[in-house]
Amino acid sequence: MAQAAALDALFGAWREASPLACRCIDVVRSSRHGNLARWIDALADLPKLSPATVTLGTTVSATSNQPLRANEKARLEAVLRRLIPWRKGPFDLFGVFVDSEWRSHRKWARIAPAVELAGQRVLDVGCGNGYYGWRMVEGGAASVVGIDPSPLFALQHAAIAYYLGYARNLVLPLRLEDLPPQDPFDVVFSMGVVYHRRDPAAHVRQLASHTHGQSVLVVESLVVDGAPLHPSSATQKRYAAMPNVHVVPNLALLRTWLADAGFRRIEVADVSATTPDEQRATAWMPYHSLADALDPNDPERTIEGYPSPKRAVMIAKR
Repeated sequence: MAQAAALDALFGAWREASPLACRCIDVVRSSRHGNLARWIDALADLPKLSPATVTLGTTVSATSNQPLRANEKARLEAVLRRLIPWRKGPFDLFGVFVDSEWRSHRKWARIAPAVELAGQRVLDVGCGNGYYGWRMVEGGAASVVGIDPSPLFALQHAAIAYYLGYARNLVLPLRLEDLPPQDPFDVVFSMGVVYHRRDPAAHVRQLASHTHGQSVLVVESLVVDGAPLHPSSATQKRYAAMPNVHVVPNLALLRTWLADAGFRRIEVADVSATTPDEQRATAWMPYHSLADALDPNDPERTIEGYPSPKRAVMIAKR
């Protein structure tokens, strides 16, 4: 019964995003992931708490006027830990600090000054658990639709939204290919996705298909200074221990993909090295992270011998 109630609450929120709802519900119901029932049970066990204050800043948080009783806080933390690994954040729910793998606020601080979000309808492709969507709402976005094929990330978002509300920030367990036709978005984000696609140029064209003449497209990608890398075709078939990295472009190739998709005003908003201080294992993501993917004798190289990760943010307009 509790699991059914948790699903009803989640599906009820998704139905508000029609016409996406039925497809999203089908995705979850048909998922064969072995942990799905455990994750949904966790949602059903969330304690009923009412926040006095919601903060959408560096740490996305909900707080009450009075500290939680010890047993309430322990219950909440135990439930959230059942949704490990938390890759994006941080979050703080009533004093339970979810220390995610990524200190995502650092990336957002590099991106936010380059994008006007006030009053905009936003699509965030590969959104993870929706952390950036909350920051977009903080920046004035009228609405954010985040899509990510991982049901865990959608359920992590559901746990956060249980206290913060779904208004203006929704995470749906969809691939970009499954997003039904709808009105174009004013701003489209794709962060950390393009290099995982077998045909990255086609991915950029797909992103462009969800824009209109005045839209802004934000693409954040791993980049390399020299010739593009093709890890999936090399002997190791990995880049920084990540599978399914098909190409690490240079800035010129990234620009070409955007230009071929119809964008003429293309700017490099930021290029920054990724460090083990920004991406690291924590108690909330207790598995291998960036430090494990770097050569212990030369942190400027990955364990496969490639240049260590560096990321670029490109802002494209028609």
